Amino acid sequence: MTQSIKRPPSYRGRFAPSPSGYLHFGSLVSALASFLDARKNQGSWLVRIEDIDPPREKAGASNVILNTLEAYGLHWDDSVLYQSQQTARYQAIIDELSHKKLSYNCQCTRAQIKAAGGIYQGHCRDLALADQHCAIRVKNTAGTSSFNDLIQGKVSCDPALAQEDFIIRRRDGLFAYQLAVVADDIYQNITHVVRGCDLLEPTCRQLSFYQILNATAPQYAHVPLAVTEQGYKLSKQNKAPAIDVTKPQASLIAALEFLGQCPPNELRDGTVDDIIQWGISHWQRAAIPRKTQIHIC
Repeated sequence: MTQSIKRPPSYRGRFAPSPSGYLHFGSLVSALASFLDARKNQGSWLVRIEDIDPPREKAGASNVILNTLEAYGLHWDDSVLYQSQQTARYQAIIDELSHKKLSYNCQCTRAQIKAAGGIYQGHCRDLALADQHCAIRVKNTAGTSSFNDLIQGKVSCDPALAQEDFIIRRRDGLFAYQLAVVADDIYQNITHVVRGCDLLEPTCRQLSFYQILNATAPQYAHVPLAVTEQGYKLSKQNKAPAIDVTKPQASLIAALEFLGQCPPNELRDGTVDDIIQWGISHWQRAAIPRKTQIHIC
């Protein structure tokens, strides 16, 4: 099924990095695209730190990320939201789903699911397992398998995966990404999500979760991923180098070019503010290449 997305009248965008490392060029592309899209549409731009997975986080990375955004002229509205401080709200959603019998405990491991074909088949749905050593899955009554992306056009994912009951709290007790991101976008009244194409497939699950929670989903726009010549995505996990905070102009120009915005040569000698202001006034979402990834040198 295709999810029909309604848009509230005002624009509220966001950038939501994980403090598992510092910002790299791929992070900058996503941050800049979401910032410029918000500012071009006279909207608000929020920053959220997705710090709900302590084992993967790098000490001090949150502050470095925020300082880097400021050095690049990407100034946010409102206060920064930290997911680590939202646990009561996440738990309230889990409690409500449990009360409505829309969730259940699951003891299946990744290895077991992989051995069964890679798609979870609802093995624990009717077992009424005790909470101990179990993950919590939501009953996926929506099964959204496609959506209309503002950059990529119609996006579809595997219907079997789209119908899978997905995890909202992990076996180790940590809240799952799908729960936290949707809960926070609802809480912050986010209307537009501009981010990388690595999250195209999870978007279908998130749209399903909006339906389950009877909430209005934002519009999505996924920019191409920056990948190496060998085809590896620039990521913190792949130890992509952090962007230079002492000379942000060159990286900003490169990010604008990556996004198809064609900045003039004279802008290379401008200040960070000059580049950002040009980017806002000349921003064209339609100029972004309709690709899921772009190789960089």
